Amino acid sequence: MTTEPRYDVIAIGNAIVDVLAHSTDAVIEDLGLTRGGMTLVDTARAAELFEAMGPTAQVSGGSAANTLAGMAALGARCAFIGQVADDPLGEVFAHDIRAAGIAFATEPRAGDPPTGRCMIFVTPDGQRTMNTFLGSSQFLPAAALDVDDIAASAVLYLEGYLWDPEEPRAAMRRAIEAARGAGRKVAFTLSDPFVISRHGDDFRELIARGQIDILFANEAELAALTGIEDCEEGLAKLAQDVPVVIVTRGEHGAVAIAGGERAQAPAEPVERVVDTTGAGDLFAAGFLFGHVRGRPLAECLRTGAICASEVISHFGARPEIDLAALIAERVG
Repeated sequence: MTTEPRYDVIAIGNAIVDVLAHSTDAVIEDLGLTRGGMTLVDTARAAELFEAMGPTAQVSGGSAANTLAGMAALGARCAFIGQVADDPLGEVFAHDIRAAGIAFATEPRAGDPPTGRCMIFVTPDGQRTMNTFLGSSQFLPAAALDVDDIAASAVLYLEGYLWDPEEPRAAMRRAIEAARGAGRKVAFTLSDPFVISRHGDDFRELIARGQIDILFANEAELAALTGIEDCEEGLAKLAQDVPVVIVTRGEHGAVAIAGGERAQAPAEPVERVVDTTGAGDLFAAGFLFGHVRGRPLAECLRTGAICASEVISHFGARPEIDLAALIAERVG
């Protein structure tokens, strides 16, 4: 018999510190960056981009960690597994995630490479162009997993970005086995089309084998995974094999199918879009919070949209106001 979960969600993801700076389209072009996308960079390129950024703000980030920060702010019980180095940025990340009320017990890694960081160029329209140096994140070993914690969590949430490096990919496969063996749900976020271009066959195999219970994608990721450009057709195709499929559509809101039920929600109005970093992460936070509480599908979507609207109204990918109060005000 499945026991009462200790955590609502346990996530495995990149342990990264975001380095953000205002920028212009001209700078993006001069640096040869992919506007609005995410590119992995090596040590030398990371140093070059940091030098070109000008004044920066540094905040703990990482896609799955951002999602947990949103969930914890809503009142969920959360735990995180991710690799930092034994260095100052690693200490910053560990402090910030624990201060958010999230359990984090992964031991820091000694020596090089340093803790990962993401250089984020934010243009005046709020669009973010991300350049990620994974650093120690890509060396998360399977030995770092707390299998008991995974088995004691209602949902295991996996970050597609971290599927790229070999070591954490093996760790996530082991985590899926632990979660499913304990009768828990597995949620997966596809993260970016470039991840699908490299590992789409892996993701399609996981889906075909019934290993994914909840799948998050945006329209570009949906098309890359299914090979279908039409959003509704792609959604319907995935829904044949995944119990809960959610597709975010930017300013057009989000749509989901769960158990044959289809629901959608519009994007929440925002006075001014400042920085879209973390929009998808916080949408997932709101949706998962509603899902683990057994809320109706449409309400889960709306909660996600509200959380996303909060995070894009300011710089950085973590909530700055009381999300629980905001949801109570708008949803009840």
